[in-house]
Amino acid sequence: MTHYYNGFPQSDRDEKLDMVNVDELEERVKQVMPEGAYYYIASGSENEWTWRNNTAAFNHYQIIPRALTNMDNPSTETEFMGMKLKTPIMISPIACHGIAHMDAEVATQKGAAAAGALFASSTYANKSVEDIAAAAPDAPRFFQLYLSKDWEFNRMVFDAIKKAGYKGIFLTVDALISGYREANLRTNFTYPVPLDFFTRYLGGKGEGQSVAQMYASSAQKIGPDDVRRIKEESGLPVIVKGVMCAEDAYLAIGAGADGVYVTNHGGREVDTAPATIDVLPEVVKAVNHRVPVIFDSGVRRGSHIFKALAMGADLVGIGRPYLYGLALGGAKGVQSVIEELNEELIINMQLTGCKTIEDVKHARIDHIRYTADNLPSNTDPTRRAAYPKTAENQIKVEADTDATSGASHH
Repeated sequence: MTHYYNGFPQSDRDEKLDMVNVDELEERVKQVMPEGAYYYIASGSENEWTWRNNTAAFNHYQIIPRALTNMDNPSTETEFMGMKLKTPIMISPIACHGIAHMDAEVATQKGAAAAGALFASSTYANKSVEDIAAAAPDAPRFFQLYLSKDWEFNRMVFDAIKKAGYKGIFLTVDALISGYREANLRTNFTYPVPLDFFTRYLGGKGEGQSVAQMYASSAQKIGPDDVRRIKEESGLPVIVKGVMCAEDAYLAIGAGADGVYVTNHGGREVDTAPATIDVLPEVVKAVNHRVPVIFDSGVRRGSHIFKALAMGADLVGIGRPYLYGLALGGAKGVQSVIEELNEELIINMQLTGCKTIEDVKHARIDHIRYTADNLPSNTDPTRRAAYPKTAENQIKVEADTDATSGASHH
């Protein structure tokens, strides 16, 4: 069965997924997801060089296997800022999970909790922070803040997430405006499902808007003083999300940040920005163990997680793969994705003699120079294959509905 919101098809599946690797879900999800929604997830900015290179760059680093380690049964359990986790894999924040599943972030939180992973929800979430928290009351969760120009809005957010038991804030500083995302332009994508914080504050604003329009409501000017103010007014730890160089790590820590988050927004902002794995060593050196380091962008394998941990990350976030899992299997699909990557991580741990995640942080990684591709965008008409049409992925054309995006007119 498929649920429809104003004609927009939403998966209602709830099932464990069989897969050989998480990459194969990207093709499978086309059977249940409209084209515009799919390419909102499965694309980057401009020519998508950074989007592709985020994953390819992991091959520039090599894991050195170890023998005669006299070790078995490695454990992926870890601790982060006082939170006990079953895995160092984190659910990175992404807007509008309702394009993947009718239960949206509620289902994602359930899947993360079942796998013992830290979950992070976005300011642009469809579900309320109260409903997300109620889905897994004892599970650890962080909140990704798109700082608004309107501090009354910000205070409303702070009050809500504190009452809902969120443990801290990821302050996004690398997406002050939307990158030039050609896929969204080619498919005329707008958010087809309401975003909770905008509904409660502005009466429904957020449904039917483009990505660029949504970003326009956020602050385009953020500096160290904002980090201090957010910490003071929220009373929560603040981790600066979007650090890609030593200078910004110094600025963040100098402003009182409780952690730094190395990410290039999954290649969705500045195209030709370096892959996150290539800048991780520089940031880790600048941080020098003063605060925790989180890493994401391009993670598709357990070996990627292993390398990021070995190069200084404390947690490693995943993004697109869990949304594909959400669409194909709901909460259980999200759990399946985390468990698949965790199993691959365990194999790498065993073959390198790493009993614990702390051991992984001291594993040997080598590095070679490389060259990268300069291919056209994946959504360029010369490369994009015809999108499949199925009974489940078609938008129902109804009165007062935009048939291209599935969003209602307002």
